[in-house]
Amino acid sequence: MLKRFLSLLLAATLCLAASAEVKYVFYFIGDGMGVNQINVTETYLAAVKGKIGYEPILMASLPVVGMVNTYSATNGVTDSAAGGTALATGHKTKNGAIGVLEDLETPCTSIAAWAHKAGKAVGVATSVAITHATPASFYGHQPSRQMYYELGKDLCASGYDFFGGADFHRPYTKDGEPSLHQQAKDAGYTIVKSYKEYTKRGRKADKVILIQSDAQNAKLESDHIPYAIDQTKDDLTLEQITRAGINFLMSKQKDGFFFQIEGGMIDYACHRNDIGNAINEVLDLDKAVKVAYEFYEQHPDETIIVISADHETGGLVMGRGPYELHTELLRYQRCSIDELKWILNEQYKRSPKKFTKAAVDKQLHELMGFGTGISLDEKQQQRLQGRWNNIEKAMNVVSGLPADAPADARTKATNDVKGRISDLCETVKHILSEVSLISWASGGHSNGYVPVYAIGPGTEVFQGRINNIEIAPAMARIAGYTVEE
Repeated sequence: MLKRFLSLLLAATLCLAASAEVKYVFYFIGDGMGVNQINVTETYLAAVKGKIGYEPILMASLPVVGMVNTYSATNGVTDSAAGGTALATGHKTKNGAIGVLEDLETPCTSIAAWAHKAGKAVGVATSVAITHATPASFYGHQPSRQMYYELGKDLCASGYDFFGGADFHRPYTKDGEPSLHQQAKDAGYTIVKSYKEYTKRGRKADKVILIQSDAQNAKLESDHIPYAIDQTKDDLTLEQITRAGINFLMSKQKDGFFFQIEGGMIDYACHRNDIGNAINEVLDLDKAVKVAYEFYEQHPDETIIVISADHETGGLVMGRGPYELHTELLRYQRCSIDELKWILNEQYKRSPKKFTKAAVDKQLHELMGFGTGISLDEKQQQRLQGRWNNIEKAMNVVSGLPADAPADARTKATNDVKGRISDLCETVKHILSEVSLISWASGGHSNGYVPVYAIGPGTEVFQGRINNIEIAPAMARIAGYTVEE
């Protein structure tokens, strides 16, 4: 007991000492990033170099390391809304709720709001929609995470300086109210639609919302930026969003800033059990952390970086029985499973007659390494053949429809082809996990530990095992913000 008391006393002393110095606060959240998501990423990096062991990434190399419990107020397994609210406000709540207590009515304010009240510049960024659960927890107060329009209104009313992400999700209502884009402009925000556009006209704006291009939002339904593994040189990236955010927050010339950045696509990849994609998303978040770390190196006595997660996704385990791993085979995965589905569907749409087994095999060779870097056993080949047989049957139904067939019949038949293509891609992702010897417990969340990593004055408080509701108040005390209960 005395040892615990002395530890708490030391932590409080460190926080008080740091509060007079810390001006710049980075809070990274890897959505769905449990300890095994980190472990498999580092194991993969070693494996591609021909080593058994791990090759450290930056975030896991920071000097302060802890483990975090993530259960919500009502569930042993949290969702992102309750998990995000806990990380943002220091309060547990009901699954699905954003910035309110378990009664779904009483608002609880976030560390971003505390920083805003303290006169700091404030930024909230993500690789998904800026009104999704985790970023919304830093400015929103709604009983349901599905209330995207209402959360967008909360964003516009926050007064924060910088937002970055894919876009608003579902920015329109059927009631004729102004779009969230218009409401943001009315609230003084300049909306820029690429990093290049930010550098041209965003820097001198009063407040900025950085989103991706209309073309990408149309393809991805304003839900997220492209997966890192699928990105082209013209796509907005989390690294760019982080650089723009730092640049803009510093330009406000306030007494420091608070900047929350979410790697939201780790969760998406793990929900899909898309292992190569998940590894690339962890590495993508680490790139954004490196941008913050560059800033830290210039301001080491005034900056803290804290990295954690709202929950683990997928129940990821490294191993399937044999005492070995083959994560090096994941280097042959060149795109996400979602992108593979899109590519195959587009190929079928463009030229149904040329959509053959040989054409599909060519894509699997080039994009997944099947038959090149990855050898499939007989059962795996049979499963893929079975999936192709189902696609072929569905295509025959479409081609056999008479010219005057009802539109709904043609749509139903075409959608069946899409569904069969999706089934094939699902089999592809399962095979990738099999050959690399990776296991998944589910397509949902788990109560597995998530990590906390930190660096900077006072961050020693994050060592050991902690609860997720401890993180935001501790960060606030280090930075000198007034914590609102």
